[in-house]
Amino acid sequence: VIRCTAAVAWAPNKPLSVEEVEVAPPKAGEVRIKIVATGICHTDDHVLKGSLPHVEFPVIPGHEGAGIVESIGEGVTSVKPGDKVIPLCIPECGECSFCQNPESNCCQKSHFSEPQNLLPDKTSRFTCRGKQIHHFLWISTFAEYTVVPEYAVAKIDAAAPLDKVCLFGCGFSTGYGAAINTAKVKPGSTCAIFGLGGVGLSVVMGCKAAGASRIIAVDINKDKFAKAKELGATDCINPRDFKKPIQEVLTGMTGQGVDYSFEAIGLTDTMIAALASCNMNTGICVMVGVLDSEISIDPMLLLTGRTWKGTMLGGSWKARKSIPKLVSSYLEQKFNSDLLITHTLPFAKVNEGFELLHAGK
Repeated sequence: VIRCTAAVAWAPNKPLSVEEVEVAPPKAGEVRIKIVATGICHTDDHVLKGSLPHVEFPVIPGHEGAGIVESIGEGVTSVKPGDKVIPLCIPECGECSFCQNPESNCCQKSHFSEPQNLLPDKTSRFTCRGKQIHHFLWISTFAEYTVVPEYAVAKIDAAAPLDKVCLFGCGFSTGYGAAINTAKVKPGSTCAIFGLGGVGLSVVMGCKAAGASRIIAVDINKDKFAKAKELGATDCINPRDFKKPIQEVLTGMTGQGVDYSFEAIGLTDTMIAALASCNMNTGICVMVGVLDSEISIDPMLLLTGRTWKGTMLGGSWKARKSIPKLVSSYLEQKFNSDLLITHTLPFAKVNEGFELLHAGK
């Protein structure tokens, strides 16, 4: 058993509590990882607010990390102690019909099919103050050590800087893949991205890499515009600068609406605006943000041929194979995801990280 530090959410709507926890050794088919760096993603904020379904408290959140294998359980063959790895918030069991379908990446063992609050044998490896602590998406990267199933681990290049590539565990891969895989953005096309957080800026990078000729970045926070342009946006617009709805502004800018739109915030109003801003016949709108309420739309928006799609962790990528390839592309300097990193804090200041997130910084 390892004693280490972790950030525990004891109940919804309370700050994280940095505690000493005990982390049990890995059982058969499991891997114990020393987490070196973790990002803060808005999904973790949904957990803390109690708005993400099926999460149980107390829990150790975090799902965007990178680390080094400390030990392995019986039967584990794909990684060994000392390997650099990224834990995967969407597992790849390799056996279910989704894993065997080249078009899909949402394994049937993922949280959307059955909760990942306990490891597959329905027990936890975390205890704190004598109480069982739940896992989050099996990976709980807000702990210095975590135990995950082998099929939720991707081995990456030994040269990768873990404090930079931790973003590939969720935010960067999700946004970049939404453009490349889910929308399949074509060269010369027009794109609009709603929301310029880490995920939205990664969509901008994906659209640029795919050869889009016009990339329109949309946000009410003008402080995001300089970075969006640095990463490939051709236009930046603030909906508050216009008297008419933003979908009408985008239609006016492009003639008939954009070819591809992406919503990377998770709000009902911007979801509908993103859908209405792509052209009514062949336009594709991709839902990237996590929505914590139901949505109602005018079916006429879809009747003429628009496509409305969702994406998880970069669409059709098989995470165990694709995330290591993305890390290799990063090391070859095919893109600069380092620009997404705004602050680096010591782990004890994890709550300050969430304050920066809420402030749009």
